Amino acid sequence: MTAAPRSQRRWLSMEHRRWLFCYLGLLPILALFLVLRVIPISQTLIYSVFNSSVVNPMQNFIGLDNFRRLPTDATFQDALKNTLLFATGTVVLSVLGGLVLALMVNTRWKLTPFFEAIYFLPVITPMVPVAIIWKWIYDPQYGLLNYFISLFGFKQVGWLIYPNIALWAIVIVQVWKVLGYNMVIFLVGLRNIPGEYREAAVIDGASGAGVLRHITMPLLKPILLFIVVITTINSFNVFTAVYVMTQGIQGTSGASIRVLVFDIWENAFRFWRTGYASAEAVILFLIVLGLTLGQFRLIRSEE
Repeated sequence: MTAAPRSQRRWLSMEHRRWLFCYLGLLPILALFLVLRVIPISQTLIYSVFNSSVVNPMQNFIGLDNFRRLPTDATFQDALKNTLLFATGTVVLSVLGGLVLALMVNTRWKLTPFFEAIYFLPVITPMVPVAIIWKWIYDPQYGLLNYFISLFGFKQVGWLIYPNIALWAIVIVQVWKVLGYNMVIFLVGLRNIPGEYREAAVIDGASGAGVLRHITMPLLKPILLFIVVITTINSFNVFTAVYVMTQGIQGTSGASIRVLVFDIWENAFRFWRTGYASAEAVILFLIVLGLTLGQFRLIRSEE
């Protein structure tokens, strides 16, 4: 066989060097991902089949016993129900609200950047101070919300005392926190839709609602899919707001509106049942994975 020309060998060598440079540049990120993601997930899967504790995580192999106990655990069922309600409310309200705000802000008004910054401020504010501020707002005696509704003759409400009310009160906080992020992502999609499409639809006689339905929304489906998936994942992992806002002076405990991540934390670090908590974490992972795949299939099937 004849040897490849020198120019071809040089081109292959340069191409290989480029690939080598890319992989070497990704090595630190891949190593960090391995340490912070892959290894903990693998350990969680292993611990879930053991009757383990923090001190001795692989103490006694029990197979799937931890998973068999979950359907009969009233605490887990309550946490799962609250998490599903919380995630549903947060996803629906924050996605629809973010879309409406994006459509309103998507103008050439001079103050548009100001409103974008105002709406995005809650996103960059840490969750702990946000939860503390909202806990003061929800205070049954001195809170601003009760003061405001008292002006209209309504009685004071213990927003964080009663579980059914507290759950939706925290949903409002979470929606307020992520609304600006969803708005900005929707704005990116709206501003990348060519104006010629809207103009052509208007010339053909389409109304504003018709342009939104037949032009804007179909072109926004990739952005919509991203926002729905990210919001769903974050909603199922709620912990900080529940922990901060349902502990302390208002006489309510975290168990009153228990969510899955709180239940996992309590089983692992309060009751030292690492194996059982790992089984709950595996179930949470499977639920989020199933919902994510379902959302991909549902939204893409409509394209």
